[in-house]
This record gives sequence, C-alpha cells and structure tokens, in this order.
Amino acid sequence: MEKGLISVDRWAEGSQAYFLTNLHTDHTQGLSSTWAMAPIFCSRVTAKLFPFKFPNFNLSLLRVLDLGSWHSLSLISPSTGSKVTVQVMAIDAYHCPGAVMFLFRGEFGCMLNTGDFRWEKNCERAKLAKEMLLNALKDDAVDVLYLDNTYCNPTFQFPTREVAAKQQVADIISSHPDHDIVVGIDTLGKEDLLLHISNALNVKIWVWPERLQTMHILGFHDIFTTDTSLTRVRAIPRYSFSINTLEGLNRMHPTIGIIPSGLPWVVKPFEGNGKLFDSLLTSGYNRSKVSSEGGKQNDKSNGNLESVKRFHKYVYSVQYSDHSSYLEIEEFIKLVQPTSMKGIVSSSSCNVDPFYYFGRICGINQPSQKLDNEHQTFGRGGYTGIEKKRKRVGRLGFYLSRVTVMRRGRKGIKLDEN
Repeated sequence: MEKGLISVDRWAEGSQAYFLTNLHTDHTQGLSSTWAMAPIFCSRVTAKLFPFKFPNFNLSLLRVLDLGSWHSLSLISPSTGSKVTVQVMAIDAYHCPGAVMFLFRGEFGCMLNTGDFRWEKNCERAKLAKEMLLNALKDDAVDVLYLDNTYCNPTFQFPTREVAAKQQVADIISSHPDHDIVVGIDTLGKEDLLLHISNALNVKIWVWPERLQTMHILGFHDIFTTDTSLTRVRAIPRYSFSINTLEGLNRMHPTIGIIPSGLPWVVKPFEGNGKLFDSLLTSGYNRSKVSSEGGKQNDKSNGNLESVKRFHKYVYSVQYSDHSSYLEIEEFIKLVQPTSMKGIVSSSSCNVDPFYYFGRICGINQPSQKLDNEHQTFGRGGYTGIEKKRKRVGRLGFYLSRVTVMRRGRKGIKLDEN
C-alpha cells in the first residue's frame, strides 16, 4: 500500500485515516485528547471506552467499524492525486475488550494487521472469528500479514486462558482459604480471568474505583465492588503490586499475590516449600517443546505445573496470556497462508522475525533471526529501533528486556527498586 494513506496504531502526521486495534498504552503512544489530524477507526467497544481514556476527546473524529462488515474509504493517492478506494473489515482479536484485527483490500492487494491477538484452538469465540476471516478472504490471498509476534519463540508455551484461570489461579486461591488474595492487572484486560475466579469461588471481586467504572462500561454491574468487606479477592493495579506491598499486607492479614502474564517472570523459583497444600498444582503436566523446523516433542513432567511459579513466599506467577503462544501463532499462519509477513513488535522479549520460524509455511527460505528496524506504517508505535538488552530488576530476581521494562513502565507496573 502506498505510504500516506492509512496508519495502524501509529500516530505520526502524514496519513489520511488512522486505525486503532486496541486501547492498551503501547498502541496509543502519540495519541492524546487534543488529536485533530484525521478520523480514527476502531471497534464499537473501543469507542465506548475512548472518552474514559482520553477525556475531552473530539468524539466526532471516531468512526465505528462493526465486526464482520466491509467498509469503504475514499482516499487520495499522495503520488498521483487520483482517487483510491480502500475496503476494511474489523475482526475480533480476542485480546482485550474492543481489540480487533483489520483486513484491508484494494488495488494494492490484501493486507491483514492482527494487532494484539489470541485465538485459542478450542475457543468458540476464536472459531467464529476464524470463520469470519475465511469468509471475508474467500479466494483472496493475504499479500502481507502484520503479525503479533510478542511470543514468537518456541520457549513460549503456556496453557489456554480457561485452563490458567479455572484450574491454576482458582486452585491457588482455594488452596489458601484463610488468605486474602491480590491479583495484579492492567487498567484494561484480564476481565475473563476475574469472571472465572468469581464464578469458581462464588465471590465478588474488589477493584479500584476507576476500574469499576470500566467494568460498568463493559456491562459488568454485579460481580465487582469497591467494598473490601465483601470479598477476600482483590484485583489491584500492577503499578501497586510489589513485594513491599505484599509484605505490608501480610503484617495485617495473611495475603498472597498472583501475577497473570505470559512472560517468563521467574528465573529461579522460590526455594521454600513448593508444595501447594496437595492441590491440583502437584499433578502431572504435559509440556511441549518445538523446534524451528516445526517438530513437536512431548516432555512429560511429574512435578508442579510448569506454567505456575512461586518466586516469593507471597507471590505466584501464572502464565495467563492475552497474546498467542508460539503454537497458536503457527496455527494462525497456516490458516492465513500469507505471501509475506512482518512482526508488529520489532523489539519484543524475544525479538524474532516471524519468518525465522514460519517462513517455511509461506515457502520462504529461513532468514536471520533478528528483526530489521525498518520504519513501518503498520505496527505498534514506539518500539522500532530500540536495542534489546536484558536487565535484572530489583529484589524479585527476574530478568526482563529493556523494552519490556519500558512497556511495563508505561502501563504502570511497579518494579521494586533495591
């Protein structure tokens, strides 16, 4: 597509139409309440949440795209001055509320930008989205796939969100019947996790006042509360989740904390008694190992679930992810069969070009592992060109890339300083 027509999740000048895949901070860098450059296209849910994130925004600039319907845009070619028609469809990305993919087609061909997404294999919502995408494509080929490559590395294997929530998180909580529970979450996302906890334990969930407003906008009116006397389970902002916070809470009442994330937070797990009160966490777990050739090996472990780590006597890390795992990315690429593809995260925690592992699916020879830092109109703003460095962070003893630290800083996570 010619430069100067559209931008996805990038907010620099020079485009005629802008598209927002979701409202997470790493997709809105450069966007503010004073935006006035051009219309912004987004999902209906994102449009409902928009005024809460950007107060006093000129809402007449928002254009709502209903899922599964083609919408036509008449733009002007910057090079020739002639009319250009672009068709676009929004498709459920199942990442956070309002998150969508954008499928574009026109004389330039067919392009798909996934934004952040997770389509789990046996998820009904993902199946509907797949059908929507395939029906939209019909016999068209995807010329360029702009892919969420956050976990584009064979080391990133984690359970479905349903398993992580219903079996792992709920089991940790039920195994601590006399403890208060704090779960670190962002200002948007992980709602399904909280609903699973509420249903499994038949409890309300405490959230902070601003988060309660978001829950009400999303239609959740009876499950969440700001009254701490009604529940022992609290969802707190990740920026207030720290070892110091948990140690302070435990001086008043026994409390454990849970970090839900696909990131491998733990380098060296807590060396205390790892037995979780004879809970389900001590059952066997089948772990998959995948090579760059796509082969799958089963490594049957008989210890604790590999996706649950206890890295402090008060803290558990559960690999509950709203991004696709490595195998899910592979299945998605097999479904789409793109001619070419580019990662939208050019400096992620693994920093891998999708072609390195998946070029064989598209019939492309395996390139170098590192992504180039070419400027792209499609992609997540603020990541390109950042050198990846690994860094030890504070007393928790885990390692994050510099990019991850920056991303979490923008999202508000509190990294305990030594």
